[in-house]
Amino acid sequence: MEKPKQRGMHEELTVGEVAARSGVAVSAIHFYESKGMIVSRRNAGNQRRYARDVLRRVAIIKVAQRIGMPLALIGDALKTLPAGKTPTAKDWRRMSAAWKADLDERIDKLMKLRNQLNQCIGCGCLSIKDCRLRNPADELSVEGAGARLLDPE
Repeated sequence: MEKPKQRGMHEELTVGEVAARSGVAVSAIHFYESKGMIVSRRNAGNQRRYARDVLRRVAIIKVAQRIGMPLALIGDALKTLPAGKTPTAKDWRRMSAAWKADLDERIDKLMKLRNQLNQCIGCGCLSIKDCRLRNPADELSVEGAGARLLDPE
């Protein structure tokens, strides 16, 4: 019985192979490519082929999404990486350090919001003029009764 051929480390991957290896749907691979987060080339049969470094890039995308980073910020960070080079642990430390301040800010904002939820339970409608979630410090009461902004920033 003949053994199946194994790909060498230098060979490119098909979109199906990238999807299988990364655990990400083919449609997501295509989406990331359409956003410029990863790149492929077309072979003579017009099929996508990916360099092996794309696996690390997809892993970075998935981890960054898991911590709540917007795709635009992830894409911006990926653009700082050298093309055709597998991202390193040093690259990850640099990117994740840049995201920590944003993440800390969002955590702080969510904690403040969580702590204000009890003040809203009595009303339930988020429409009273002095609702601390919908109209913090009643700053917008001069514009009339009811909700004005969901996010005061």
